[in-house]
Amino acid sequence: MGRKFIIIICLLYCVFMAFLAFNFHEQGESFKFSVAAAGIGCGAVPLILGIFTKWQFNVPLVMAYLVFLLCSQYLGSILGWYGLGWWDTFLHLLSGALLGFTGIAIYERLIHREAGRQISAWFVFLFVFPFAVFGGVVWEIYEFTSDELFGMTLQGGGNKDTMIDLIADSLGGLAIAIMAGLRTSLRK
Repeated sequence: MGRKFIIIICLLYCVFMAFLAFNFHEQGESFKFSVAAAGIGCGAVPLILGIFTKWQFNVPLVMAYLVFLLCSQYLGSILGWYGLGWWDTFLHLLSGALLGFTGIAIYERLIHREAGRQISAWFVFLFVFPFAVFGGVVWEIYEFTSDELFGMTLQGGGNKDTMIDLIADSLGGLAIAIMAGLRTSLRK
């Protein structure tokens, strides 16, 4: 049931973005068209990963990912919520948490259940937290590269924007890493 649900919600997101892309193309809105077109690819990521890796993703993680995409692509870029000022920082806080949960999911897939009882809470913390921070760093590299090579303005506030984004990513990841470490220590 979970796999079918994931397929359905991912396809619904892709269809929604395709509908928007078509409409924005017809209206000559090139920026909104490009965001919606990219949304099709982003919405398909869980489907593609599911096909090529045969991993079973948990429904809450995929739902959180799609909600994040909706908030960043549709609300943020298309409807202009990034102009609110705090929206970008809020989404980076959420993305740090989402990356932390992704780190937990990967950790649980890589570690054998029996071995998990022997692993310290600090190890779990030190796996999840850097994973989340690294995801934020990779995103900021993408923003910088896009700005430099393609003349985009993803780093609207320059160095200050980058640092605020990285701090927000780190705080979101830190909260989840602490939770994962505490959960691990309570299981013993």
